Amino acid sequence: MDLGLKDRVYIVTGSTRGLGNATARELLADGAKVVVTGRDEQRVAEVAAELGPDAYGVAVDNADPEAAARLIGAARDRFGGFDGILISVGGPPAGFVADNTDEQWQSAFESVFLGAVRLARAAAAELDAGGVIGFVLSGSVYEPIPGLTISNGLRPGLAGLAKSLSDELGPRGIRVVGVLPGRIDTDRVRQLDALSADPEATRAASESRIPLRRYGAPEEFGRTAAFLLSPAASYLTGVMVPVDGGARHGF
Repeated sequence: MDLGLKDRVYIVTGSTRGLGNATARELLADGAKVVVTGRDEQRVAEVAAELGPDAYGVAVDNADPEAAARLIGAARDRFGGFDGILISVGGPPAGFVADNTDEQWQSAFESVFLGAVRLARAAAAELDAGGVIGFVLSGSVYEPIPGLTISNGLRPGLAGLAKSLSDELGPRGIRVVGVLPGRIDTDRVRQLDALSADPEATRAASESRIPLRRYGAPEEFGRTAAFLLSPAASYLTGVMVPVDGGARHGF
């Protein structure tokens, strides 16, 4: 199936590792060009070099109010413009209500929520018909995850933002989608498992609750995200797509 990605340009934030990186790789494999981002300048340069000439790295923090202008400017200068953005950020600190400090909430709000709002707003102002804005969210959009209180508080709000944007931008031919990873085998998920006294037992217990009985591979998430960002998904907007091996029990 031709996804129609050849020579299309995407900005993928948080793409030096994890789910953003997996998505960038799938986009590039199907012929797209990608602006990859992350906070560590050396890491960004290394990943961009590894991904090849159709990738361009920009070191930026999503919480920076100037991040959106810098990334859109880089896409324009390097590739002549852009066709879509995937807003992916690292997960906020784990913890329960009593554990998380005001400072952790404030920092997470700036990077996870407000940074995403700024990026989406700036992208919406620049994109033409056929453009797409994607959000990497979480299964916590539908069901809170124990021990991830900050994420439980912020991710559903971003899903509401995405749905509102899909209504506002639909008449202009711009799509908005959310991708909801479950237990995908990334460094972040392994770190969360490692917070328990027995990480292997924690993983086994998690896998037992997933109908497919395993964690997902990053590339499985990346392929789904690449499809949703592609012209092949041209009649999908305002949707939240779980990539979780069936872990979500609702319809």
